[in-house]
Amino acid sequence: MQKIQAHDIKREELDGRGKYTWALDGLEAELQYTVTSKDVRTADHAVVPPALQGSGVGHALVERMVNDARNSGWRIKPVCGFVASAKEKHPDWHDAFVN
Repeated sequence: MQKIQAHDIKREELDGRGKYTWALDGLEAELQYTVTSKDVRTADHAVVPPALQGSGVGHALVERMVNDARNSGWRIKPVCGFVASAKEKHPDWHDAFVN
């Protein structure tokens, strides 16, 4: 599998809901979030098809959200267990999360 690049991940946001998506050969992984305030996005749910699990796509989606949070001045509240686990594995990301 190819290395997943940030520019390959699409971000959509509409009416207080958003998602990051990455697709390959008809398979799509996504990270859904809610805009809870101008300063916080709640990471609600990550979906990675079984065929893509272990490929690093889930990590790439969270990393893209972390980078967007840092660049845009908002922080992430991890409701999704996958995102919470990724946060714990990456202490260098903690600045992008709500404590």
